[in-house]
Amino acid sequence: MESHDETGCQAPEGPILCINNCGFFGSAATMNMCSKCHKDLALKQEQAKLAASSIGSIVNGSSSGNGKEPIVAGTVDVQAGPVEVKAISAEASNDSSSNQIIESKVKEGPNRCTACRKRVGLTGFNCKCGNLFCAVHRYSDKHDCPFDYRTAARDAIAKANPVVKAEKLDKI
Repeated sequence: MESHDETGCQAPEGPILCINNCGFFGSAATMNMCSKCHKDLALKQEQAKLAASSIGSIVNGSSSGNGKEPIVAGTVDVQAGPVEVKAISAEASNDSSSNQIIESKVKEGPNRCTACRKRVGLTGFNCKCGNLFCAVHRYSDKHDCPFDYRTAARDAIAKANPVVKAEKLDKI
């Protein structure tokens, strides 16, 4: 205890509750408020300063051409305006394509076999011809598939196995 008296430092007597009675502990650095209440107070003071400066500029009739005096209401309107304009312009430019997409989704309905119109749900089989089939019609010979498997296989083999020829060497 004698060392505390010599240095002039005092130990805190106990935790200090926030002066706003929010239930959290405050500190002397934040004017005996918790950090949340202190931030709210600082935000309110800043907004009051901005409001006072904008009201002062409106009353004096001066415009803020230098950009140092931000106006809160103007900023909010500017942010809301372009968002709506972009959404409207995007809808206007893609109006015909969006209608086609919506119509195709509506026509799709439940998944059904192309051959027998049986509902297949998640167990449907997609064929290379682009249609959906049930377990009975999943094979190409059962639904008269127009896809040419032979040509597709030849092309795949040709891509996988390119012709490799060695260059002719001059005999010594």
